[in-house]
Amino acid sequence: MDALLTAAARALAAGDALLALKHVALRDDAPALALRGIAMAQLGDYPRSRELLRLAARGFGAREALARARCVVAEAEVALAMRELATTPRMLHALEQAAATLSARGDETNAWQARLVAVRACLLMGRLDEAAAWLARVNVPSLPPLLAAVAGLATAELSLRSLCTGPARDALLRAQRAAQRAQVPALQAEVSEALAALERPAARRLGAQGEALLHLSDVEALLASPSLVLDACRRGLSLDGRWLPLASRPVLFTLAQALAEAWPADVHREALIASAFRTRRPDDTHRARLRVEIGRLRALVAGMAGIGATARGFQLQPAQGRPVVVVAPPIDGAQASLLALLADGAAWSTSALAVALGASQRTVQRALAELLAERRVRCVGQGRARRWLAPPLAASAGFTTILLLPTALPLH
Repeated sequence: MDALLTAAARALAAGDALLALKHVALRDDAPALALRGIAMAQLGDYPRSRELLRLAARGFGAREALARARCVVAEAEVALAMRELATTPRMLHALEQAAATLSARGDETNAWQARLVAVRACLLMGRLDEAAAWLARVNVPSLPPLLAAVAGLATAELSLRSLCTGPARDALLRAQRAAQRAQVPALQAEVSEALAALERPAARRLGAQGEALLHLSDVEALLASPSLVLDACRRGLSLDGRWLPLASRPVLFTLAQALAEAWPADVHREALIASAFRTRRPDDTHRARLRVEIGRLRALVAGMAGIGATARGFQLQPAQGRPVVVVAPPIDGAQASLLALLADGAAWSTSALAVALGASQRTVQRALAELLAERRVRCVGQGRARRWLAPPLAASAGFTTILLLPTALPLH
């Protein structure tokens, strides 16, 4: 690597993309194209970044497998920043091959980087087991400070997804120390934002006494308590460490939520029909269907609670007289999941949001149109190039964002 390429790589490692471009902006050789691609990614021009990285990969040729593998890792991170989630399986396969090539040729730093990109992609898709498996293959004690900070952020998010706030805070404190050693301002800001997010309300507790905002540590304590908890954030029931997921059974979850919110009172049959079947004019077929769905729910929650019939409806009867607690998202509405995804600061396509939510694109488009009318989201571009973002930071919830390309490609 000549002096200009070395200077550009060092500037990128320090987070100074503009200085890196000054060194290589007029060069079209493959190493310079790769560094320009990373610089453009750090500046937020992802389409141009991907184009440059692909040109660099072709320029290196088949004989320079090491340099091509580094370009694959960088391009995968660009795809992650662009939220191209439909290509995640193919991306993970490419990262697996790139990491193997990098490790075999002695470039452990970029091999770890490849695995951390895979961790972040799995976390974004909600594949926690896969994320943990990828993270286990990263030798965290041997990481340089910058990658150690990124690994700490990934570890913290994995712990938070499992509602383990203590390990998450410890991981973030380790990430903070590593970010300070790395001396990259963007990384330090991200870790600080993640620590601040722990102090923000994460849910609401609903009950006869009114609503109360909860932090993640409060939610963790509730799930560890003897209460029967209906978790409307993750859509399921929890009791004594047992978790009953109902996300794939929306009608049963709606019935369980209505019964839990009314506890210790019962719920009228017409009210249950209206909430579960979305009709205000029930007939005998709806009442028969309600009996069938209540029977299914009763079988699922056996051992956690019973569902008794009353003169006017049904009543939730927790096992051993346990109290019932309902934990709801911090904001109401069907658009809550959309807002949570957009609040990471990145620009999402409609198709990526549909993949992340497991919904149809048409459903997502309708929800986005409603949010746009309420000025709770904004969009840029037209047609297939349209991307959706959260409102400006002054009005957003302030979720942490993913740091793009925290390490330069050392193209020796």
